Amino acid sequence: MGRNPMRAAVTLCAAAAFAVPLGTATAAPTAPAQQTTDPVLVDCAGQPEVRPGTYILACGDGNSRLVSMRWYRWDAEAAVGRGSNAVNDCDPYCAAGAFRSYPVTVRLDQPTASDRDPGERHYTRITLTYTDGRPDGSPRTVAYPLPD
Repeated sequence: MGRNPMRAAVTLCAAAAFAVPLGTATAAPTAPAQQTTDPVLVDCAGQPEVRPGTYILACGDGNSRLVSMRWYRWDAEAAVGRGSNAVNDCDPYCAAGAFRSYPVTVRLDQPTASDRDPGERHYTRITLTYTDGRPDGSPRTVAYPLPD
């Protein structure tokens, strides 16, 4: 260690500390990170949402919306939840109508890459299954395309 053992010890420690990051830097390159973000639900304003508690189905007039949503699945293939579909009965006309709520199971699926943001995927179809009553003239299960 020569004449100054303390300087030699500090130099050795410093060299060891610098060698660790250099060793990591020369390691084999890693594969690029894969996209792991689950798809989103695009709302009427074009904003991405994940597990929303409410969602407007009728973007033009707001006369049909999902409320009190509880999602128990949200992944790369589909999202499934329960809530209510609040629908304006438009009786005698929509401005004077009343909202009626119907329990539903909701399924989002057919995810695809977004045109606006290629790194973002969004669900393109929504399916509602009415579990106890339904709006007049509505089948028990209905499916709609979702906005991009």
